[in-house]
Amino acid sequence: MKNTPKISESEWEIMKVIWRDHPMTAEQIVQQLPQGTEWSDQTVRTFINRLMKKKALGYEKSGRSYLYYPLISEKECVRAESRSFLNRVFNGAAGLMMTNFLEETSLSDQEIERLQQILLEKQGKTSKESKDVKDSSQP
Repeated sequence: MKNTPKISESEWEIMKVIWRDHPMTAEQIVQQLPQGTEWSDQTVRTFINRLMKKKALGYEKSGRSYLYYPLISEKECVRAESRSFLNRVFNGAAGLMMTNFLEETSLSDQEIERLQQILLEKQGKTSKESKDVKDSSQP
């Protein structure tokens, strides 16, 4: 996996807009920002320039405008940010993190069922991998 750039909270807001719909001009990005985000055009352009320097955004010239598009996927950024958070806050202990979130969060029945399904799939994958390793070590 390539190196995913570290993106600030403000830059995330810009990226969310561009991931949703691209390519976009800076003016379109400003219009699509969430309600209550009161950044000037220049502030948005500053964030865009930072994201281009970090190689998170690319651009192409279209007439007198620049069209911006993502160079990294939302999934890559979420994965990198999740890994960073896990290491920074929980010293990499995913079980501790999950336990903490589950104890502190209200979940719908559908969310609980989905989590159970994921855990069962993980358990099956782990059991199968363990079995494969044991089988391959037998003469």
